[in-house]
Amino acid sequence: MSFFRPQLMLTVFTLLGLWMLLALGNWQLERLAWKEGLIASVEARIDLAPLSLDQALADLTLEDMEYQPVSVTGQFDHTREVHLFGRNLEGRVGYFIYTPLLRADAPTVIVNRGFVPERQMDLSLRRAGQVEGQVTVEGMARGPQPRGNFQPENNPATNEWYFRDLAGMAAQMGEADVVPVFVDQALWQIPGGLPQGGQTRIEFPNDHLSYAWTWFGLAVALLGVYIAVHISNGRLAPNLFRRRSNKT
Repeated sequence: MSFFRPQLMLTVFTLLGLWMLLALGNWQLERLAWKEGLIASVEARIDLAPLSLDQALADLTLEDMEYQPVSVTGQFDHTREVHLFGRNLEGRVGYFIYTPLLRADAPTVIVNRGFVPERQMDLSLRRAGQVEGQVTVEGMARGPQPRGNFQPENNPATNEWYFRDLAGMAAQMGEADVVPVFVDQALWQIPGGLPQGGQTRIEFPNDHLSYAWTWFGLAVALLGVYIAVHISNGRLAPNLFRRRSNKT
């Protein structure tokens, strides 16, 4: 007497489902290893002494420049700043001030000078922070940011930005030649205290392990349903494994 008579189509679809779920779980484990390596790399990088921006651009790939400490010298043109909506590290709502840093015979650098609360956006309330002349900015290199699924479109007409669109910001500023990264200014004692630098958010969501367990859990559940269906149809004896163990 046979204790197991599998249904052909159900078995085929179950095997396909198990293969897909296990593959997705393994992919999430691979992503977990990649993310942990990325986090370790960035944590080591942010404590390095700043490189000159031009040296970093020459020696590093754009991917390796993310969160790389850099320094660059030039002169701000405060008349062409753009405003990126967001929250600072303390959770306050306002805008990050992106300003072109002009350099002689070199591409312009767009600097995120830091955060200004919404109620203090008027330039008359922060004129002391419009530093003049040659300055050396230290900070972290950051790449452009794609628009998220739930982010509004940028609105250059009202100078309201919601994601880091380097090409769009450069066009808004009237700059045709810019370096391919932003520089997030480090904390700096700016006259008047605004913008508030040192607001780079260094965080990497790392939910890959929980996602992997979800896929593996679904695989176990699918196998359980498969077994239950065969038991209910009389195609799998519920005491099959017990009988086999007794024989051994």
